[in-house]
Amino acid sequence: MEIPRFGPPETLVEREVPLPEPGPGELHLEVSVSGVNFADLLQRAGLYGRTPELPYAPGFEVAGRVVGIGRGVEGWKEGDSAVALLRHGGYARDVILPSAQAFPIPPPLSMKEAAAVPVVFLTAWVCLFETGHARPGDTVLILGAGGGVGTAAVQLAVDRGLKVFGTAGTPEKRSFVVEELGAEACFDSRGPWLEELFRTLGGKGGLDIVLDPVGGRGTRLLRRRLNPLGRVVFYGMSEAMPGKKRSWLKAALARFRTGSIHPLSLVAPNHGVFGVHLLYLKEKEELMAPALQEIFSGVADGRWKPILDRTFPLDQDGAVEAHRYLHERRNLGKVLLEAPPA
Repeated sequence: MEIPRFGPPETLVEREVPLPEPGPGELHLEVSVSGVNFADLLQRAGLYGRTPELPYAPGFEVAGRVVGIGRGVEGWKEGDSAVALLRHGGYARDVILPSAQAFPIPPPLSMKEAAAVPVVFLTAWVCLFETGHARPGDTVLILGAGGGVGTAAVQLAVDRGLKVFGTAGTPEKRSFVVEELGAEACFDSRGPWLEELFRTLGGKGGLDIVLDPVGGRGTRLLRRRLNPLGRVVFYGMSEAMPGKKRSWLKAALARFRTGSIHPLSLVAPNHGVFGVHLLYLKEKEELMAPALQEIFSGVADGRWKPILDRTFPLDQDGAVEAHRYLHERRNLGKVLLEAPPA
C-alpha cells in the first residue's frame, strides 16, 4: 500500500512492485501483520518532515515468517517467526530488511501481539527512561494515555513505581487506563483536563515528567506545574492534524498555541524539554536492541501486554479504514493490518 501523493486516507493505493532477492545480511519476511501508528497518518498527510521520495509504502513494524535469507546471515532459518522494525515499507505482503532489524518472537506471543509491541513500547521506553530518566516515586502525566504509546507508557511507568496520571477522550478509555492499567487518574482530554489535573495535584504537588504527543495550549501551560528538574518529553503534535488531511492553518495554529521555549526560561526553574523521534536516533540506535529485548521479555512473562484494539485487512480498503479509525481517535491501544491466510 503506497502513498502516491499527500492527502486523505483515500490516497493510499495498492500496487504490485518488484521484490529483490535478499542481499548480504538481509532477510525476506512474508508479512502476516503490520502495525499502524499515528505517525503513518502524518506521513500520508505530508506533515511528517523528512520522508522517502514518493511513492512509498508507510509502516514501521511487521511480524511474519522468514522465507529467504541473504548471504552471511546467522541465527535465522526459513520458517522462523520474526518481528521487525522498519524505516518505512511495512504496509506490504513481503519485505526485505537488514537482519539486525529483526527479532525472534518469544513464546507465547502471537503474530498480532508481537507486531503491536515495537514502535509503541520503544517510544514509551525512550521517552520515560532514556530522555525522561524516570525514577520510582516520580509523578508522570501521559497525554493520550488510551492510545498505542500511551497504554504502553502507563504500564511501564506503573511497573517502575511512578505515580501516573493520564488523559483520554472517552469514558471507556479513561476507565481502562485507571482500572486495567493502574493509573492514579485519567482526565477527559476533550474537557477541562488541565484544571482537573491541577486541582488533583493540589497547591504543592507538581509533575516530574510529561509525555506529550499532542502540543497546543496544554504543552505551554503544563510547564508551569513542573517540579524542579521536571522534564517535558515531546514526541508528536497531533493537535496539528485533527482532521483527515493536511491543513496548514490548523498546523500553524497548533504551533502557535504550543509556544516557543527560550533556553534561559529553563534555567531558573530547573526544567528540561526533550524531543524523541525513533527514526533519527542515528548513533544511539544501538540502544533499541537491548531495550526491545527487555520489553519482549517483560511482555512474554506477563508484566506488560500489548493492548490490541482492532485489526483491518492488509489491503487498500483495510489501510484506508484503519487510517480513518485512527483519525477519529476511536482506538483504545493498537491498530493492526493483517494479511489473509496463504
